[in-house]
Amino acid sequence: MHQKEKFRHQSLQDCKSIKELLNAIGKGFSKGQLTFSDDGNEWFLLPKGLLDCKVSVSEDEARHRLELKISWDKPDQKYTQGELKVK
Repeated sequence: MHQKEKFRHQSLQDCKSIKELLNAIGKGFSKGQLTFSDDGNEWFLLPKGLLDCKVSVSEDEARHRLELKISWDKPDQKYTQGELKVK
């Protein structure tokens, strides 16, 4: 089993900083390469083809939440195309 590798960053930001972050992500998608870094860690992603996009919004008494998840298959990903069996 292959272990997942992760880059994770969490910090408090104001609305202007979030807008700049989202703009930078948009530019990365336009170029076909996203680069994330902090404290010496650097992560590169190469989005290609169709991307799976999920937006979730929720609210409770104390907090609002917006989640944006975007995923895609690696270009060199090989799939086993065996026969599908359902019982």
